[in-house]
Amino acid sequence: MVRRFFLSILFVLSLAGCVVYPDLNRQRLATLPEHYANFDMALAWETRPAGSATEIDGVLKNRRYQRMVEIEVWVSILDASGKVVARSVSYVIPRVLQLDEVAPFSLTVPAPAPPGTRLLFTYRYYTHDDDNGFEWMQSFETVVPSH
Repeated sequence: MVRRFFLSILFVLSLAGCVVYPDLNRQRLATLPEHYANFDMALAWETRPAGSATEIDGVLKNRRYQRMVEIEVWVSILDASGKVVARSVSYVIPRVLQLDEVAPFSLTVPAPAPPGTRLLFTYRYYTHDDDNGFEWMQSFETVVPSH
């Protein structure tokens, strides 16, 4: 009887070890306020003022390739004529992002970007799909929303 009781307790405790924790990066991909998606990658981010700088905190998802390697995310603040005022880069960790994996990125651009400011995002990576590998770079513009 005592043995069954202890085995039952042991069984319940072993099930507690099987708890699955939510993937916070996947949740952030769905809930961050700003989004972009292309055939290869989806990004979500939040833009915040940080004194005389601008913080961009986000996540990205590999939507297309077996592996993406050495991912970089560049963000430039553009003036009214489209000239780059300031820019910064985030080197994404982990170094290798598998298909459907989500990873965070964060950077600080050393200039203010009030609402209405144009931002130029550029992401770059190497990919290995089957036996073929190549470098890819993609850019898109967005506008800082009013919070």
